Amino acid sequence: MKRRLGRELAVQSLYQMEMNEVAALDAVSMLISEAGNENEGEVKLEDADRLTEYVLALVNGVWTNKIALDDLLGGYLKGWQISRLSRVDRQILRLAAYEMIFAEDVPAKVAVNEAIELSKHFGTEESGKFVNGVLGKMIQDADELKSKLK
Repeated sequence: MKRRLGRELAVQSLYQMEMNEVAALDAVSMLISEAGNENEGEVKLEDADRLTEYVLALVNGVWTNKIALDDLLGGYLKGWQISRLSRVDRQILRLAAYEMIFAEDVPAKVAVNEAIELSKHFGTEESGKFVNGVLGKMIQDADELKSKLK
């Protein structure tokens, strides 16, 4: 199973949940099914269960901690409010912040690099620079934030 694909599906699921007010399982299941049918992400049937479990863990983790993540991100957005960001950038930042602070098995640098790649893929031309700027400031405080928010 590829974690990058899982992160892509998590961002898409979070977007769906915010836009259409669907449940996490419904959003994740639909996207994994589409990826498998279209074979976009080279999803193999035997990997679908593990992929679903991984994506659901990310999505539920972000969604459960959404208020804390938004408050945290708000402190790193200079001249911006979390509600004014594009929905895509907001989901990418939430996912990266979640992985930096709450995921035990993801180094902060990996979370930042993955978020930058996701923003280049899903966002606007400026999204990569914006996400890098926000998370670049946050990574300096990652250890302190982990101890404070856990």
